[in-house]
Parts: sequence; C-alpha cells; structure tokens
Amino acid sequence: MRIEFDRDTCIAIYQCVDEWDAFEKDMDAGKATLVDGEEVEENVFSLEVPEGEEFDAEMAARVCPVDAITLYDDDGEQMIP
Repeated sequence: MRIEFDRDTCIAIYQCVDEWDAFEKDMDAGKATLVDGEEVEENVFSLEVPEGEEFDAEMAARVCPVDAITLYDDDGEQMIP
C-alpha cells in the first residue's frame, strides 16, 4: 500500500496527525508533513505504508476534509478517496 499527500491541498486541520504518526504538524508552513515522504511531483509526497500501519494510514486519508491524502493498493489502484 502506498500513500500520497498533496501538501498544496492541505489546509492544516491536522486530523491526519491525530490518526497516524507518519504525519506531523509544520506550524511554520501551516501544513502537515508526511514524514520520510518522497516528493514525486511538486509538493506531492509519496510513502510506502509500513506493514501493520495500513489501518492508521487509511484513517488519516479518510479524515482529511479536503482529500489531500490518497491511498493506493499494491496494484496501484486508488483506494481512498
């Protein structure tokens, strides 16, 4: 499973931070940050979800009010949103 985070879309509600510790608050930028995420496009970060953390990653994606977080299964199919 892979997660993508569009930092430009983020509006700093930080619900993702509450759901999964792979996200942190960046108070200076007023955005969340995907820790260890690799920038795959300008301000779009991707990370392979570690085994055992799939539920937390899914919850982080589901609670984002602006759909800045997208999950993909191992076949590359979009799961959430």
